[in-house]
Amino acid sequence: MLQRPRRLRQSPALREMAAETRLHPAQFIAPLFAMEGENQREEIASMPGYYRYTLDLLVEEVKTLWDMGCRSALLFVKVEDALKDNEGKEAINPDGLMQRGIRAIKEAVPGICLMTDVAMDPYSSFGHDGIVENGAVLNDETIGVLADMAISHAQAGADFVAPSDMMDGRIEAIRIALDTAGFTQTGIMAYSAKYASCFYGPFRDALDSAPVDMQDIPKDKKTYQMNPANAVEGLKEAQLDIEQGADMIMVKPAVAYLDIICRIKDISPVPVTAYHVSGEYAMIKAAAAKGWVNEEEAMVEVLTSIKRAGADLIATYFVKEIIELLQRKDAKYAE
Repeated sequence: MLQRPRRLRQSPALREMAAETRLHPAQFIAPLFAMEGENQREEIASMPGYYRYTLDLLVEEVKTLWDMGCRSALLFVKVEDALKDNEGKEAINPDGLMQRGIRAIKEAVPGICLMTDVAMDPYSSFGHDGIVENGAVLNDETIGVLADMAISHAQAGADFVAPSDMMDGRIEAIRIALDTAGFTQTGIMAYSAKYASCFYGPFRDALDSAPVDMQDIPKDKKTYQMNPANAVEGLKEAQLDIEQGADMIMVKPAVAYLDIICRIKDISPVPVTAYHVSGEYAMIKAAAAKGWVNEEEAMVEVLTSIKRAGADLIATYFVKEIIELLQRKDAKYAE
């Protein structure tokens, strides 16, 4: 035989040399959950090994991530119930938890690229990403709140805002609002193809942001998040966001939508991010706890598949574990 592909697989060195896809610490975005209080961290029951932090401990976590080589974090906040309403007033409070978190992180680790969640659901008394009226989630009225939220985050020092709401036209509105306010260098990472997925459950536990079960209130987010059956629609959403000024676009979730990542990467002139979401993380953790899979091997295989599909950046709850593994591998080859 003239062709023997196995020649390139016969040793660890050859397999590493011939690898078409590589993971690097700078390619990962670390999702972070902030809560009120001091000197506390709470493990999220449905996300074993992942925590909510008060701001003092959150800053220390960011310092650790930075020292490990992680260069970006995506901040979410758990808002107290008493501060929630249908208009998201707390979202634009200059002394709100998000705004204080941004300032604390950027003061402690000024070099990190800090991204912030722009959506109403953590602040909504109904758990929705928009203003609710007469049993519907309002699009245009919500956009104004999102634009104000983005400006508030930029004023606090955010490098990127990350609208995760899926309201039509919000990227253009946010871009215009930021530019008008003088924040021309604040970037936008748009959740462009965000699907109405069952894999968000643990995340909603982390922030207590699930839609409420009340009469005349939508029980899910299917009127604004995308239908999992649709691919072409995802391309359309991505193209619209790029045209409206997005600096990066995102596909969410990742593992169940590798085909969407691949197709969007083919048409996107801006970096493509994929969010390896809470349910995808929890499945690996649960299977590993049962002894059904090797957690480390599953983590590497899944994250490699997301990168191979075309993701330039990956938001994942495995950030610390994967970076530690990559560093061990690098140290082994350096011996």
